Parts: sequence; structure tokens; C-alpha cells
Amino acid sequence: MSMSQRFNDWITCPAPNPAARLRLFCFPFAGGGASVFRSWARALPPTIEVCPVQLPGRENRLRESPYTDLRPLAEVLAGQIQWYLQKPFAIYGHSMGALLAFELVRILQRQNAPLPRTLFLAAHRAAHLSPRRSPLYALPDKEFIQALHRFGGLQDEVMKDQELLDVLLPTLRADLTLCDRYSYSPGSPLNCPFQLYVGRDDQEAPPEDMESWREHSAQSSSLCIFSGGHFFLRSDGDALMQAIATELERLGDARRLL
Repeated sequence: MSMSQRFNDWITCPAPNPAARLRLFCFPFAGGGASVFRSWARALPPTIEVCPVQLPGRENRLRESPYTDLRPLAEVLAGQIQWYLQKPFAIYGHSMGALLAFELVRILQRQNAPLPRTLFLAAHRAAHLSPRRSPLYALPDKEFIQALHRFGGLQDEVMKDQELLDVLLPTLRADLTLCDRYSYSPGSPLNCPFQLYVGRDDQEAPPEDMESWREHSAQSSSLCIFSGGHFFLRSDGDALMQAIATELERLGDARRLL
């Protein structure tokens, strides 16, 4: 694949690495963009090419309307990502990104497309479980923003910047609509292993809810608990990078990945 073919609006690559043996596609949490994963290419082994997914309605795609329904989003993304599956790959999804990654891989499996060597599902309850909180997406702006701050979705410095809040609010509300209105449809277990990552203090997706993902994989799954809450990728980032690197190295050395 030529350099001009390698990137599009959906699949980004902050540090292109044609010699990499494996691609790691990264799916962000609600309101997040590809920049969340900007530092990962430096933190992970050089055999890994980090490819964050950029969804409409954020960062360089801010002028585009965000999706409010997960399955159409997963269908479109499946069509975009198929061009990048010619080498071994893994997927990391955090919170909303985990749910999106799960539905995407279900589509790939139905299409008999290549599947990830492993699927990292972080900070989201198993797809078939009901949420532990009431829906947020329909709350008035003030209550909506306060609820997101309480759950850790909006950092203190963002709360102090009304102009930034005004920019972020439509995408955050769309993403929460996508999550809160999601309804699981039963299907076959996925033929790839799961790595289940959770923050010890996560009220949204506690360890027992993460454990329930196991029934959605036809292969082995393992649970790893990090310090912190729902956004442990910020508070315990070094440990997360080490865990991901260890798992990807465990999949095999360069010869086995080819």
C-alpha cells in the first residue's frame, strides 16, 4: 500500500512505520479524538504501528456531524478500516470506543474479514449488561456537563473554559446518545481473544462487569486491573502501556507476526 493510500479521514497514523509487524487501531472514549493516543507510538515497541481512529465531530473533523447511532457508525468504519487489515492487527477501545470496537469486530467476523490478534476492551461493561446509571444524553446542558464532570469525562480545566465547552457539547451529547441508546443484539462469540482492562475505582464499569465480556469471545480472555477510575489511561498510563506492550509481544515475535 502506497503512502497516499495509507491514510484517510478515519484512520490516522501520527508516526507512520512501514516496517512495523502489527497495527494497533485505537478507538477513543466519548468526546475524545485521535489525539488521545498521540503519545502511544513513542511509548510502545517500534514493531507496533499505532493507528488512532478519528470519528466525525471532533478535532480536524469538527465540522462534520457526529453519529448518534452506534451500528451505522460501526458499518461505515468497517468499510474504511478494511483497507488497513493486510498485516496483523489489534484493537484498543476505551469506554465508548470499546463498545464501538466490539460491534466493528462483529461486522468483520460476519464478513469473513481478518480479525484482530487480540481485542483490548477497556472501561465499558459487557455489551449485554444494562448500564449502572440513568441516561445522560437528554439532560439540560448544565446538568449534562455537571454529570460528565462528576464521572471524570470533563477535566477541571475544561470546566473553566466556557468557549471550549460550547465547542465540545454537541459531540459529547451525540456520543452519549450513541452509548445510552445502544441495545445489544445476540450473536456468535468472536473468534479472537479479549484483554479486559479496568480501573479499580471505576463506578461505570467495575471489574465484575468487565469480566462478563468473557462470554462474547470464543477464545481466552484475561482481566487486568489498573489504579484509578474510568479514565485510568490518564492516571495509570505507564502501566497501561506496559500491559499493552507485554500482550502484543506475547502474541509472537516478528517472524510469527508475519
